[in-house]
Amino acid sequence: MATTRAALTEEDIRTLVKGATAEERAWAAEKLCGAMDAEPLTDEARAAAQDIVRIMAGDAAELVRRALAVTLKASPLVPRDVALKLARDVESICLPMLAFSPVFEDADLAEIVRLGGPVRQLAIAKRSQLSCTVTEAIAEHGAERPAAAACANDNAEFAEQALQRIIDRFAASERVLAAVAYRQALPLAVAERLVTLVGDQLREHLVSQHSLSPEVAIQVALGATERASIDLVDQAGRTADVKGFVAHLYAEKRLSASLLLRALAQGHMTFFEWSVAELAGVPHHRTWLMIHDAGPLGLKAIYERAGLPARLFPAFRAAVDTFHSMEFDGGAKDRERFQERMLQRFLTQPQTASHDDVDYLLDKLDRVSRELRDDASAESG
Repeated sequence: MATTRAALTEEDIRTLVKGATAEERAWAAEKLCGAMDAEPLTDEARAAAQDIVRIMAGDAAELVRRALAVTLKASPLVPRDVALKLARDVESICLPMLAFSPVFEDADLAEIVRLGGPVRQLAIAKRSQLSCTVTEAIAEHGAERPAAAACANDNAEFAEQALQRIIDRFAASERVLAAVAYRQALPLAVAERLVTLVGDQLREHLVSQHSLSPEVAIQVALGATERASIDLVDQAGRTADVKGFVAHLYAEKRLSASLLLRALAQGHMTFFEWSVAELAGVPHHRTWLMIHDAGPLGLKAIYERAGLPARLFPAFRAAVDTFHSMEFDGGAKDRERFQERMLQRFLTQPQTASHDDVDYLLDKLDRVSRELRDDASAESG
């Protein structure tokens, strides 16, 4: 143990083992731990250092064991058997180890969660990395605060089943539901379940960040008046399965001319194409050609085939022409700027759209423009 002995005297080690008072032994323990962790050790020196760590972990004085736990809390030098022993110690000793020590295995942490109580669970929930093995144990056995802390930990991996179990257990806890809702990524089934459980603010966050299935989108949009409704147009632009979304809206008789116009005026062309194809009973590729490549009469023909109202055709024509005249610029917030310009150009043309649709689009333009200004201010600030 040449490296350690170069930094410490024989008297330091004797003080650690035979010091008359706990304070003397704790001081020696702190000095010894700092020296051991400061430099790389040979295998022989590491083995000798770990023997001394075991002596410290067995000291009757809490002060000594605490000096060991605090000084070596993040060190790989602590033997696993010692870490497990310290994990069963009093809170002032176990918590630094549980929160930071890299020597615990996932199975160790899961077992401590199962048996250790809320304080130990909370320390584990805040660790810099958590595997699915550990979060599964927290989902099943964790108290409310540890469950919320684990869900708020972006470096904690969660299987969908574990998140569902947490919602089962803490469906009445705003703290836990909020932590789940604000995770960076959520399985769709979890997001959709949360929509029906949380308040307006969290619901707005969920529907803005996650593409809900058409079933859930319609369910929330048609929900009770006291429940904040979501915007089916926003969902139309966000869904990954446009064809399926459109088919469901059609089956529910929600594929209205107003919905299509509002979506198209915001640049959701793919949704518009699939919607017209569904209403007209024409394959999507043929509908695409009639909208984009069949000359000035193609759009009118497929529009009439879809059974959309003749009085609104000029508004749809203006929206399609506006879309063709624009392109994405490829920069940050590209889609939002495109949407803002699309709305501006559409709304400055002669209108045949209803007052309700125009009011809706004006409100959408105001919100998109405000968000872009806020983002620009934040970046410049």
